[in-house]
Amino acid sequence: MKVGAPANKPGRIIVQVLLLVLLVLLLQSVHSQNSRNKLNITKPGKNIPAALTVQLRRVSHDKVVIDNGIIQVTFSSPQGLITGIKYHGIDNVLDDEIEDRGYWDVTWYEPGKKLEIDKLEGTKFEIITQNEEQVEISFTRTWTISKRGSLVPLNVDKRYIIRSGVSGIYMYGILERLEDWPDVDMDQIRIVFKLNPKKFDFMAISDDRQRSMPSMADRDNAKQLAYKEAVLFTNPRNPMFKGEVDDKYMYSMEDKDNNVHGWISSEPPVGFWMITPNDEFRLGGPMKQDLTSHAGPITLSMFTSTHYAGKEMRMDYRNGEPWKKVFGPVFAYLNSVSPKDSTLRLWRDAKRQMAAEVKSWPYDFVTSVDYPLRHQRGTIEGQFLIKDSYVSRLRIYGRYSFVGLAPIGEAGSWQTESKGYQFWTKADRKGRFIIENVRAGNYSLYAWGFGFIGDYKFEQNITITPGSVMNVGPIVYEPPRNGPTLWEIGVPDRTAREFYIPDPYPTLMNKLYVNPLQDRFRQYGLWDRYADLYPQNDLVYTVGVSDYRRDWFFAHVTRNVGNNTYNPTTWQIIFNLRNVNRVGLYTLRIALASAANSELQIRINDPKSDHIFTTGYIGKDNAIARHGIHGLYRLYSIDVAGSLLNVGDNTIYLTQSRSLGLFDGIMYDYIRLESPFRT
Repeated sequence: MKVGAPANKPGRIIVQVLLLVLLVLLLQSVHSQNSRNKLNITKPGKNIPAALTVQLRRVSHDKVVIDNGIIQVTFSSPQGLITGIKYHGIDNVLDDEIEDRGYWDVTWYEPGKKLEIDKLEGTKFEIITQNEEQVEISFTRTWTISKRGSLVPLNVDKRYIIRSGVSGIYMYGILERLEDWPDVDMDQIRIVFKLNPKKFDFMAISDDRQRSMPSMADRDNAKQLAYKEAVLFTNPRNPMFKGEVDDKYMYSMEDKDNNVHGWISSEPPVGFWMITPNDEFRLGGPMKQDLTSHAGPITLSMFTSTHYAGKEMRMDYRNGEPWKKVFGPVFAYLNSVSPKDSTLRLWRDAKRQMAAEVKSWPYDFVTSVDYPLRHQRGTIEGQFLIKDSYVSRLRIYGRYSFVGLAPIGEAGSWQTESKGYQFWTKADRKGRFIIENVRAGNYSLYAWGFGFIGDYKFEQNITITPGSVMNVGPIVYEPPRNGPTLWEIGVPDRTAREFYIPDPYPTLMNKLYVNPLQDRFRQYGLWDRYADLYPQNDLVYTVGVSDYRRDWFFAHVTRNVGNNTYNPTTWQIIFNLRNVNRVGLYTLRIALASAANSELQIRINDPKSDHIFTTGYIGKDNAIARHGIHGLYRLYSIDVAGSLLNVGDNTIYLTQSRSLGLFDGIMYDYIRLESPFRT
């Protein structure tokens, strides 16, 4: 053997391989830990490091601070306002230059009296749960008759939960009114966060609705437009916004899609997100629209509002009616990434966190007898079918229809129901549905969906008991129908989305909506484009020749003739009949997607004759002005005597007769003419 030669070469190789494996495992462990630290995805559980246990300490008589090693939250006491959130090197992610930065509020009034805003400030602080895994605290206020006129007549219990290893705050509230309390109307209940404007400048509310945002200072210096919430930036501090329009309603969203939205700070890279894991405490069904985040920077959790509905949606209590409801929990989630990473990772992680919260609903860590846990809830399932013999001899699957439980009422009443709980799901392609985690109680079962008109209601009331599983089997909806379709305009989907939406004025644009065709309706000022496109004569649509996608304006608005003057408009539908049943009744079905201060009148073949139908005064949903493409759904079935029709060409005149303002008008969902019934 040569001097200096390795004595055991195979053994040395084995040692080197083992060292290499250990090094790889160590690097993977470090990478995994760094990933968790970057996105703060530590989950609550046992064996919690001391630095991550939840600690509550009363700093002074007017302040409560909770710290879990990731976030530190400061509350005013006993008011229960969130005054500070310390996170990832930011001393306060909220705007500490203003007083109102993290709060609840209710917009309310006694009938006939002025509108009031109540911040629901508590008068008593209480610790509900305190251990190393979580802290739940409560700020309450009890109403008495001596407070009438100054505070909304509600008992208030605001709850906040901070958990170990969780980067955020769970929030819920229990609001209650007792028998014989004064009459009251409530238009809006929400949670508001006003973020640090020096940090947060990028907003994300969906995958395709994200952008850098103007500041409130930019808005304050901008030109106010005809709709009071909309402004035009003429000389903003940030020149990139010059010439753009900003309006908080441009960022509205349907509740079925409104699960996560929020803001991003680029330095340091931090996200603040409002996550709503379930809609059971919201009102008005899955398509109810509401605000999300908007310039400020502001992010909202909207529980109730009259937005896109009007006073028909308000919560009105009369004759001592009692009421109690749990709003939430919702989750204010914070995350961060390394400065080397793309800040858009924050949005992707927020969606991941949202999915985890949805999966965890109902939460098992909420400590309130008013919030039922999973085993205290029930389930209902079945299959939704449609029977329309003029479409198919066979029953049709109610594919992707919405099916829901809501308080007992008439068909479609869920749309303006505002006091109870609602539970909705979307059926599969064969109409099969399952609604889980329903609170015990009595409900009506409702359904509606794409491609057919009207509303379904199951003939029997539904009683859900704890732990129950109910199968209603196949249920069949027969949409309104008197005879075969002669012609139709639009698609029955409860929106005006499929109709012609014009290009915006180049001087009144929001760049976020320049490219996405599905969101063109969100641009400002589109209502004025009608007079540009029809300067002298109103819209005329010829069945069989015109195409509703390019020839039917999305909103039937007034005509702006200048000097703050607006005229009614009359649209025409021209159609040809080869033969007419003069003794029969034809049926005109008109489904409206929206109405604001309007009255629709129908005339046949003579624009100066008496109208054969009028809706009367309808609508306060303001969807035209608020870029909503739909508000409340309305369906009208109008008898048309065959004696009014001609062999050959006929004309239906649609007059929107109210013209007091710029935003008066209706949006059509769908129009159909049916011939008399034939066997």
